[in-house]
Amino acid sequence: MEPVPKFLLDESERVAPGAQSAPDDGRLLDAYSAAVVGAAERVGPAVAHLEVELNGRRGSGSGFAFTPDGLLLTNSHVVHGARHIRATFADGPSHDADLVGEDPDTDIAVIRIGGDALPAVVLGSSRDVRVGQLAIAIGNPYGFQHTVTAGVVSALGRSLRAQTGRLIDDVLQTDAALNPGNSGGPLVDSRGEVIGVNTAIIPGAQGICFATAIDTVKWVVLQLLREGRVRRGYLGLAGANQPLARRIARHFELDNTRAVRVESVEKGGPASRAGVEAGDLIVRFAGEPVNGIDDLHRLLTAERIGAESALTLLRRTQRLELRVSPALRP
Repeated sequence: MEPVPKFLLDESERVAPGAQSAPDDGRLLDAYSAAVVGAAERVGPAVAHLEVELNGRRGSGSGFAFTPDGLLLTNSHVVHGARHIRATFADGPSHDADLVGEDPDTDIAVIRIGGDALPAVVLGSSRDVRVGQLAIAIGNPYGFQHTVTAGVVSALGRSLRAQTGRLIDDVLQTDAALNPGNSGGPLVDSRGEVIGVNTAIIPGAQGICFATAIDTVKWVVLQLLREGRVRRGYLGLAGANQPLARRIARHFELDNTRAVRVESVEKGGPASRAGVEAGDLIVRFAGEPVNGIDDLHRLLTAERIGAESALTLLRRTQRLELRVSPALRP
């Protein structure tokens, strides 16, 4: 007698005596669904649809309350230049909102609405996030309020160019679907804790979306609440990235593969006072290699404002060591 093909057998006949049955797909799916549903129910009431009146036009986006007394997080590009902001929550009430502060360099803004005892999210930690874990986005794409999408964290530690031209470091990549209008909404984990603020998509791409990591956001929020802005240093120069020939790097005993070529120097600025000239190649700052403009931005922290730092540059056939004191960026 020919053996019966396994795919024709009932489940009970397919499993050999003593063998362990396969996991119940229904239970696995229910666990996934329960995680998404639970996170959406916990976070959804704190998510608001933002209607923004700009000069001559209107815009919209998402935001979410992170304190019960009316502080909301959103993207800088959603509220930048706004004349009027209105926030509408899932349960119906709308509130006028004021801008507390924004940081275009990380695309984060804090706004405030009137009220108390508001539903608020829990801010988690992006330090513990792992590639492949569940990621849930809540927002208002194309005006469809309180839309929930789910996927996974696709990558960690990405860098993303802000509209100011500065790199946003420590960006999360996810395939949870984002569309215009999701900007400023929360990206949450299976516990419903916020791990990022949704900020960007790549037009035309499928499943490549980005969120500013919540640990970065927390630092920015502290600065915005204290001072209304993020303090960063500047040198008062315009520069461009330039490859550094290997023989030149060897000659001057440098680890660099690139440098910053100074295009112009602001009169009376920190670089000008230090003696920097157009045409100089900046190769080190504050003891760290400078392989491009992004390195300079990263090193010009608030702690270095007014503090003298070493600046190493190449000028024609010379290596020069200057001292410069970065100023507060206007």
